[in-house]
Amino acid sequence: MNPVDIEIENIIQSLRLLTLHQLQLIKTTILAFETRREFWCAPDSDTVTPNVLDHLGNRLLSHHAISRQALTKDRFEFAFEAALNDSKKTAALVKSRTNRGHDLTIEGIPVSLKTEAAANIKEDIIHISKWMELGKGDWKFPLLRDRFLEHLSHYERIFTMRCLASGPIQVRYELVEIPKALMLESSLCQFELCEDSKQDPKPGYGYVKDPAGQLKYALYFDGGTERKLQIKNLQKTLCKVHAVWSFDLPTS
Repeated sequence: MNPVDIEIENIIQSLRLLTLHQLQLIKTTILAFETRREFWCAPDSDTVTPNVLDHLGNRLLSHHAISRQALTKDRFEFAFEAALNDSKKTAALVKSRTNRGHDLTIEGIPVSLKTEAAANIKEDIIHISKWMELGKGDWKFPLLRDRFLEHLSHYERIFTMRCLASGPIQVRYELVEIPKALMLESSLCQFELCEDSKQDPKPGYGYVKDPAGQLKYALYFDGGTERKLQIKNLQKTLCKVHAVWSFDLPTS
């Protein structure tokens, strides 16, 4: 008997011990694996191999078998780590979930992971609602920008998992790499204070533009009580799409 048949026999034996409700949950997951799907990875991706693509895609299918919500950052981190390791690419999440530097190490390289799943997400514009906390201290944009640059020094690569659609009929994700070199261009950004804001301290922007004056992205120094850094209007054409997962949701 081959390994697949042995596994099937073991699963059948386990199924006989489950309640009706538990069996219904298992059936829902099985139906999710039977739906139409399209998985794609960039041929030159050094991170998402066909095996990683399939493993992570299966985890997305099983997640959405019982949930209509997009994968949270924590769930994405664990799923990505597992998919990489299952595909023989060594990966390890940092032990501290509040680490201010990288989130994951992939074959010795420190990586920062982000997610995006807003209801008004735009296909070609990337928005990171919380890149980092800016903390207390002087609210001076050059100093805040320098904190961002220091934060960047703790990792070499940046990936964001974007949920472009999450039902009710179809789900679609993409994994995009944001070039670190692009983020380092903020060292020469143009600052603007939001004078009319009622927040205290007042928020502002750090614009990063190309030689023709076209916006590449903007740092947004979000004032008020939360004091966080956002990345707004990042042009996806400046980034690399490593993979796309698109699949239908079960109808029964």
